[in-house]
Amino acid sequence: MLRVLAAAGAAGLLAAGACPALGEERQPLPRWEIGALAFGVSQPAYPGSDTQLTRGLAVPYLIYRGAVLRADGETAGLRAIKTERFELDVGFAGAFGSRAGEVPARAGMPRLGTLVEFGPRLKWRLTAPGQVVLGGRWTFELPLRGVFDLDHGLRHRGSTLEPEIGVETRLAGGLNLGFTASAILGDRQLADTFYGVAPAYATAARPAYAAQAGLVAWRLGASLSRPIAPDWRVFGFARVDSVSGAANAASPLVRRTVAPTVGVGLTWTWMRSATAGAE
Repeated sequence: MLRVLAAAGAAGLLAAGACPALGEERQPLPRWEIGALAFGVSQPAYPGSDTQLTRGLAVPYLIYRGAVLRADGETAGLRAIKTERFELDVGFAGAFGSRAGEVPARAGMPRLGTLVEFGPRLKWRLTAPGQVVLGGRWTFELPLRGVFDLDHGLRHRGSTLEPEIGVETRLAGGLNLGFTASAILGDRQLADTFYGVAPAYATAARPAYAAQAGLVAWRLGASLSRPIAPDWRVFGFARVDSVSGAANAASPLVRRTVAPTVGVGLTWTWMRSATAGAE
């Protein structure tokens, strides 16, 4: 649901050739690339939290653009259907968790672990190849994913649906920009993970609360990346989550209506294939 790791990867790898200049056809991309990714991020512990978590990560990365097996800046998994305008794949995304005692609002409650999402995603390219509308190329995505807790034996934490509309554009100097708007919907189990307060954990300042399914948060996001050398690229991303009108806005664990996420990073490409990958 938070998709911080996926956002970092997409922002960092967006312009490894994936976004051509406006009005140009896409150029063939290498079948595989190997390199390294480093980034830092500040994010709320969960939508509505008043605690910001700061994390950093430096890892090697592999991009593979096969007709079925895909691992790129958008997702990692299997692509089942691909047409000029529609794509259906099965992949995963992830987000950092919190450490014990790191979120005061949840003091004495089970901590939130590192979450990973897995499931299908439908992508609809709203603009035709080579077409530019209102300055960019538009897409609509509909990921439906189960959420699992890595720190607790991959325990199932619920399911999420996140319809998202986005636009990408490229400016002079290789600067790539992307903007997204989405709504996060969750089932009762997911809502309970973030917002439920069992009677055993209730206090005078934190009454018991039974979470309910529905809207988790609204989200606006932006990302940018720019080459600084042939194999080096700097990137940044930001988003704002709002729980205004959310199903669990009355939870005692909701301490802030609007919360930001910001991150910056760097990618380095070590090697790439001479053969082109699948579109």
